[in-house]
Amino acid sequence: MDIEALDPVGARVTGVSLPDLAPAELGAALADHGALVLPGQDDVDDDTFLAFLRALGPLAFTTGETPLDTHPDLNVITNVGRTTPPRSAFHVDTSYVASPPAYTALRAVTVPAQGGATQFSNQYRAYETLPEPLRSRLDGRSIRHVVTGLSPEDAGTETEAWHPVFRPHPRTGRTSLYLSTAARCAEVSGMDAEESAATVRELIGHSTRPDNVLDHRWAPGDVVIWDNACVLHRADHDGVVGDRVMHRGMVRDHV
Repeated sequence: MDIEALDPVGARVTGVSLPDLAPAELGAALADHGALVLPGQDDVDDDTFLAFLRALGPLAFTTGETPLDTHPDLNVITNVGRTTPPRSAFHVDTSYVASPPAYTALRAVTVPAQGGATQFSNQYRAYETLPEPLRSRLDGRSIRHVVTGLSPEDAGTETEAWHPVFRPHPRTGRTSLYLSTAARCAEVSGMDAEESAATVRELIGHSTRPDNVLDHRWAPGDVVIWDNACVLHRADHDGVVGDRVMHRGMVRDHV
């Protein structure tokens, strides 16, 4: 397995097929690099993809997502059949539960002729480059993450959770700046609504500066997996030409 670090986050992994990846080695690489791009996985189908995820640990599934008919532990993300493009803001998957999913992976099923990149931010670097006054003001504080886009009846049993703004990585203890889309960051502990909202906007702006974001432009056969503890991600739906179909799976715990 050859690992080529990408700037400012992530790594490109070549010389290995998905079924041959050792879970412990993969977990270490994810904790270090945040996101791994595995090109050339043309022989990977949904059975192989699901077996790869299950080898990492128990699976997670977000309430409200659309499961695949043939593989209900996976869900489909697509622009097919939509009259308006999907919308995506930088976020962490399912951050409104006490134990958010550790890993998310996407398998490229259909790649558009143009556009459709997935973007990742380096949340280790976001923490490390915070201005000292802001870091001091936020030290010891938490953010209340809440569910969005679902009715109370559809949201499931967990609809909100508090997480530290400066969250140690569950595997390594390395600190990252942990937040999600502004709509889900309802409150910063010890701040009123106005100060909370302004602080979250400032943190998102800091985290997603262009020099802290990797654009992954999809190619057929790509599989990408990332560590939700140390990256934010979003799909760039601007200027997409053609069908974009991804199959997604999530793993509950860190390896």
